[in-house]
Amino acid sequence: MGRAKALLPVPGGDWFLSRLVRTFLSAGCSEVVAVVGEAEEAIRSAANHERLRVHLVRNPDPSRGQLSSLHAALAWVAPDHPRGLMMAPVDLPLIAVPTVRAVIDAWVRTGAPIVRPSHGHRHGHPVLFDARVLPELLAADLSAGARPVVHAHRAEVCNVEIDDPGAYDDIDTPEDYRRVFGEEPA
Repeated sequence: MGRAKALLPVPGGDWFLSRLVRTFLSAGCSEVVAVVGEAEEAIRSAANHERLRVHLVRNPDPSRGQLSSLHAALAWVAPDHPRGLMMAPVDLPLIAVPTVRAVIDAWVRTGAPIVRPSHGHRHGHPVLFDARVLPELLAADLSAGARPVVHAHRAEVCNVEIDDPGAYDDIDTPEDYRRVFGEEPA
């Protein structure tokens, strides 16, 4: 994108990170942790300005991959012994509140180690990891990401059928932004 995705505007007044934070909190998440990299100060300033209820945790080397950010979040929440952890990349800012709620509800109902939205053969976000798989995520090879953990539990994964484009279509490029919002990023 050429700049921090977390700060990209969402038409209507939010920005990518603020939209996700509000979505997760509205869906019933008790707290939200955002892992930030190089744009930490700008994100912190924007979050403070809006009094956004989010804990910002720094990933000292985001180039190590998405799992390294999950490790940073896990290190921050570990002292609280969470029952589970839900994650979504910031480039999926349009995940809907009912999607997050459906994932949480499916986890509560099934006790599955991993719960995620699905639509046909597509799998989306947010992904909820039960506490019992968090040690596996911490032990996973950063270069492989979370996929080996998901594959190790494939027979137990709970896929929640959800028709929410926001859960599947990430916004990685200016072209993606134009396709989704019908305008150039401001």
